[in-house]
Amino acid sequence: MKPEDFRTHAHTVTDWMAEYLETIETRRVRSDVKPGDILKQLPEACPETGEAFEAIFRDFQDIILPGMTHWQHPRFFAYFNANASPPSVLAEMLTAAMAAQCMLWETSPSAAELEDRMTVWLRHLLGLPGGWMGSIQDSASTATLCAIIAGCERATGGRFSDEGLAGGPRLAVYTSSEAHSSVEKGSRIAGLGRANVRKIGVDADFAMDPQALRAAIARDREAGIVPACIVASFGATGLGSIDPLGPIAAIAREAGIHLHVDGAWAGSALILPEVRALAGGLEHADSFVFNPHKWLFTNFDCSVLYLKDPKTLARALSLTPAYLESVPMGESPNYRDLTVSLGRRFRALKLWFVLRSYGAEGLREKIRGHIAFTGKLAQMVEADPDFELVSGPRLALLGFRFLPQGVSDPAEIDRANDDLVARINDDGRTYLTKTRANGRTVIRFVIGQTHTEWRHVAEGWAVVRELAGVG
Repeated sequence: MKPEDFRTHAHTVTDWMAEYLETIETRRVRSDVKPGDILKQLPEACPETGEAFEAIFRDFQDIILPGMTHWQHPRFFAYFNANASPPSVLAEMLTAAMAAQCMLWETSPSAAELEDRMTVWLRHLLGLPGGWMGSIQDSASTATLCAIIAGCERATGGRFSDEGLAGGPRLAVYTSSEAHSSVEKGSRIAGLGRANVRKIGVDADFAMDPQALRAAIARDREAGIVPACIVASFGATGLGSIDPLGPIAAIAREAGIHLHVDGAWAGSALILPEVRALAGGLEHADSFVFNPHKWLFTNFDCSVLYLKDPKTLARALSLTPAYLESVPMGESPNYRDLTVSLGRRFRALKLWFVLRSYGAEGLREKIRGHIAFTGKLAQMVEADPDFELVSGPRLALLGFRFLPQGVSDPAEIDRANDDLVARINDDGRTYLTKTRANGRTVIRFVIGQTHTEWRHVAEGWAVVRELAGVG
């Protein structure tokens, strides 16, 4: 593609992008294609000769777009949001054009030093301890894996990275039964295995029970198993539960165990001073992760890991063969030593664009709005005799159940809720997901898309009631 053709086609693409964002709420939220629908439209082999861009872009619109679920739709209330914003999209365009591999300071000094400054900005915005060092990761799953590795390194006095599990005692990781699956997955990847993950029971608010945690640690020590890491949740995925960080941190300090706090979703809300009381004790953690790509309007992927002692993780992950020897970095950290992959994208650029475009108060206004919408919706659910509010509002998440009239059997109610979620998502006007709480099906409603207004929330709830047969 010649430069003049690139310029022409780039205008075509950016015009399409602008129109897409302007008209997105006229689309279905979730794709309605069936398995194999896209695949059967794609040739089985690469073309031998190049094709015109016009044909490729036409196929993008005709084949690919119908198979996309629209995460930027303002009636997307499923999972947790993977948010974007116009400034972030523009920054990603620049990042893609430069296509830099930012593994070392010298491979792009701006990337390293901007990451340094952006993690400091975010640390101030969230009210985190001044001594914590941040690094930008691809996802909270990777960050949690890094925290588990740091915990294992600390628990073994530095032998974990040299000798592996064969060189020492069995190690254990502790988390709640509500924690994200990435904790178990990270433990498996680190070599600990599922059998060494302790899923601690929760209380009526689905938060980890500190006494049960203390008891589990004591049992393991008696059995010769060394506690390596505790992973607490600040806004667990299922129903947004918040573990009691203060008591958990006290246990971690007493036992000398690395405490990691997973705030992937809810961590962004710490930019609101009024929310920080919910995270009391966070300052005593050893590591903390949150995802700007969930609720800080920055394109996926962008996750920030903070460490009290980055040297422990760097000792476990650092390798410097001759081909990675580089010029002195001054005060900038060597970020490749703080994540699993050597290759690093220039993620700091989109954070810079977003933080400067909205400003701290603009970001606070958006998140406060989402929280207020959720509180208002919770009142509507509570007032509706055909539904039950199970959990929340917790920041911008609530859980509810449909209660069909005349049905009392819990299993039948579960089936009715499973069927309702399926009808809602097949309908296409909004998108919800479900979880399990106390063994029962619960429908989640998460408000956090960048452009969601109250009218979108009201429309989504009206769809729920309509498809439940009570609207």
